[in-house]
Amino acid sequence: MPVRTVSGPGPSVPDLLAAKGATTVSVVIPARDEEATVGDVVAGVRRAWVEDVPLLDELVVIDSDSTDRTAEVARAAGATVHAAAEVLPGLGPARGKGEALWKALHVTSGDVLVFLDADLVEWGTHFVSGLLGPLLTDPGVALVKAVYDRPLLDAEGREAETGGRVTELVARPLLALHHPELAGLVQPLAGEWAVRRSAFERFSVPVGYGVEIAALVDTAALLGADAVAQVDLGRRTHRHHRHDTLGPMAVQVLAAVEARLGRGVDAAAGVADGRATLTQYERTAEGFTPRPREVDLAERPPAVTVEGYATRTETVR
Repeated sequence: MPVRTVSGPGPSVPDLLAAKGATTVSVVIPARDEEATVGDVVAGVRRAWVEDVPLLDELVVIDSDSTDRTAEVARAAGATVHAAAEVLPGLGPARGKGEALWKALHVTSGDVLVFLDADLVEWGTHFVSGLLGPLLTDPGVALVKAVYDRPLLDAEGREAETGGRVTELVARPLLALHHPELAGLVQPLAGEWAVRRSAFERFSVPVGYGVEIAALVDTAALLGADAVAQVDLGRRTHRHHRHDTLGPMAVQVLAAVEARLGRGVDAAAGVADGRATLTQYERTAEGFTPRPREVDLAERPPAVTVEGYATRTETVR
């Protein structure tokens, strides 16, 4: 069965509010050193879906060790801000996008979680309502991914090419080989997605960039591929990532799928203590110089297995 795709405006605001009923909704924005953009994202969402229309119950930013004013800017714009390192510190340190999303489970209460990236430049507040539509109107949907035109901006903000390089070179081939039932997803690694807590809290969560593809594969395994939907949201641009930062992302995406194939990433030849060393090269006066990078492949356990999760008594100390 192909992945269901929703196009067009979706439910009207009154219909969306009626469908919401007693369902609670948390918007979560993971952020690390995003002071330039996080304020606009938070303010836009708050104005549209808290002040103008009472669709959201929580608006939360998870700050992942920012060294700039990300937390201050997000708080001033109207978000509740939690430092990822201060949530369940007894479990030990980890850094990455998946870590922030997993920590969000422990400091939010929404029945549905909507994830938005903090580095959005061109986007719309309809991202929130679009992602929520299928979850609020169809009980059979558990996870919704965004679909959009995704131009890649250069350092001066000019449109250079289509983005999604890790998607095209890693994620899509992986799905074609191992999960063809999910091959209909246009952007499997989209940073804008929504999920039912009742599903996400049962998944093991990679601490890095493997979180999105892991959630897709786990949702299909638990509930079937027809529990996944995608929504066309139009156009989206975000901060450009240097090509040499894409290698670690690709390793984490690969590792997440490998782990779910039962191959045991920790037993792989290049993995020790849940980490792999990715060696990249830079030309210098001495020739090509290796630049090794440690890539964290660890996964957090399902939130429901963590002591105190059910009552949320163990959150921020």
